[in-house]
Amino acid sequence: MYAVPLADDAELTPLEPWQAVEFFEHMERARGNTDPWIPWATRSTDLESARATLQGYADRQAADTGRIFGIRLGGTLVGGVMFVHFDAATGVCEIGAWTEKDGEGRGLISAAVRRLIDYALVERGLHKVEWWNSSGNARSRAVAQRMGMHHDGTMREHVLHNGVRQDYEVWSVLAREWRAGEGAQPG
Repeated sequence: MYAVPLADDAELTPLEPWQAVEFFEHMERARGNTDPWIPWATRSTDLESARATLQGYADRQAADTGRIFGIRLGGTLVGGVMFVHFDAATGVCEIGAWTEKDGEGRGLISAAVRRLIDYALVERGLHKVEWWNSSGNARSRAVAQRMGMHHDGTMREHVLHNGVRQDYEVWSVLAREWRAGEGAQPG
């Protein structure tokens, strides 16, 4: 297995179906941060559904259409990032992230998102990275802003989640902006 350092005591690692027990335990700890905003998190409610979530991302990885990674702090899974969608043919992908309380306030999400943006735009040569968030999720919006993304627009009542229609903001950074230093480049 490989790991990408994010900080002295933190790293980014792949999440795979065989890690379903650890992933489910982490999701239980993260529910307060994830359930209001992330539809797949509300569906990862037992070991079987957690395994299905990871298997879905393993299938996407095999098809080069998505991936999921864990953020580990001192060896413990405390959050993650993913390519929700990854379309090499059109040159567009979407990145998402989540964390539990123990992973907050350390810059780990920002460091991991920077790695994914750099991978997509520089290494893989995609044209644009998108970030979608519920308008009510100020922490998610702040990540997009820290990455130097531009607010492309808000889709009114776009997602029905937990019985409530939520407005969704779309943010993006283009490859030329990222390379020119307009986005938040890795340091």
